[in-house]
Amino acid sequence: MKDLIARTVDLRSGSPDEKRAEIRDYFLKTWVIDELLYTQLKSDEVFYHRGDPLRHILLFYLGHTAVFFINKLCLAGIIDRRINPKFESTFAIGVDEMSWDDLDNNHYDWPPVSEVRSYRDEAKKKILDVIDNSRLEMPIDWESPFWIIMMGIEHERIHLETSSVLIRQLPLELVRPGLFGERCHLTGDAPENELIPVSGGVMRLGKPFDHPLYGWDNEYGNYEEEVADFRAAKQLTSNGEFLAFVEAGGYVTERYWTDEGWRWRNYREAMMPLFWRKDEKGYRLRLVAEEIEMPWNWPVEVNYLEAKAFCNWKSETTGKTYRLPTEAEWYRLHQVARLSDLPEWEMAPGNIGLEHFTSPCPVDLFKQGDFYDVIGNVWQWTETPITGFPGFKVHPTYDDFATPTFDGKHNLIKGGSWISTGNEATVHARYAFRRHFYQHAGFRYIESDAPLKIQTADYVTDSD
Repeated sequence: MKDLIARTVDLRSGSPDEKRAEIRDYFLKTWVIDELLYTQLKSDEVFYHRGDPLRHILLFYLGHTAVFFINKLCLAGIIDRRINPKFESTFAIGVDEMSWDDLDNNHYDWPPVSEVRSYRDEAKKKILDVIDNSRLEMPIDWESPFWIIMMGIEHERIHLETSSVLIRQLPLELVRPGLFGERCHLTGDAPENELIPVSGGVMRLGKPFDHPLYGWDNEYGNYEEEVADFRAAKQLTSNGEFLAFVEAGGYVTERYWTDEGWRWRNYREAMMPLFWRKDEKGYRLRLVAEEIEMPWNWPVEVNYLEAKAFCNWKSETTGKTYRLPTEAEWYRLHQVARLSDLPEWEMAPGNIGLEHFTSPCPVDLFKQGDFYDVIGNVWQWTETPITGFPGFKVHPTYDDFATPTFDGKHNLIKGGSWISTGNEATVHARYAFRRHFYQHAGFRYIESDAPLKIQTADYVTDSD
């Protein structure tokens, strides 16, 4: 596994020949590690199962990452011949629970797994031909054919993470630990959490267009926000810390939940986090492909709605005001932790990028300044619904990457997880999910009496 670790590519330095070789290597490692993920399925029959009833069957995702390359290369005019037009339609569109999502299996003629693998082989040859023979001029920018190659690579790395969550949701009898690497074996009681003061300041968000690393269009622009002083939890909320909320009846007490959250809780009949298991012997935790005794010192993994309910419960029981950080407040934490960003790391400073474990780990293992896990371990939900920064421009080759999420229903997650690689592991990464979605995501709470600032497309509004 270690020989497959690769970081996203600096697109502005080096010679064309060096960069071509570097991108080729990055592509091949991405392709292999994506396929290794599926070695955790016990048989090819499992590809026809859904990890989540509101997502496609797993076979879709095996084909989708290859089809994405071909469709984008065609759209950009880099190649002029398709491989399999039927596949390039069937495997084209993912799921975000939008009103137009089509999840009726009767509407899909899913092919044999062997045919999808054969398609991947053909696509791989075509992509390598583009990498080997396309004109490459430095620096690589939005107009370069190699930007589209990087788009395909980083898209596949997103699905490496999101597909692992779907595998984690399959029945345990359908999966097995595969060839994907070693999980963390450091488990124990939850450490005490504490609040640390963080001074405020003016935060400038947005990625410059001449940044050396690949970025999705929602990362670019310029946004400035004044952040008030706040106090932040030293560690991510652990399974052990979250247990107090569960045992206090948090899942059956309506006043702790937002209206949206309470509707979700009732719909799912949730009584504890999705990946927790409980029997007569106690609690256990479902990982991607195995189940282990509950590691109370690992971060709890919940959706935004559960994290928000915990904060409301904690506020009521302490008489203080707890909530999740905003995007700007998370950047302030990153700043005071004095963390560098890719490509400057010698070794990943946290449990990120598959450089340490293939699972979460204790919340007090990776210290970053006065805090732990400002980056890495699990993603951190924020209070901020995603929108574009001032100056935002849609990339013409992927015009529906970001804008469908600018609806006030998708909250940003920050910091990355153990399986976040490539662009996902960078400080400028801006990924957002519907508030009831599960990813490898948890939260850090903060204490603040300042009005919550919610950014809109071109301005900021204050709300209580």
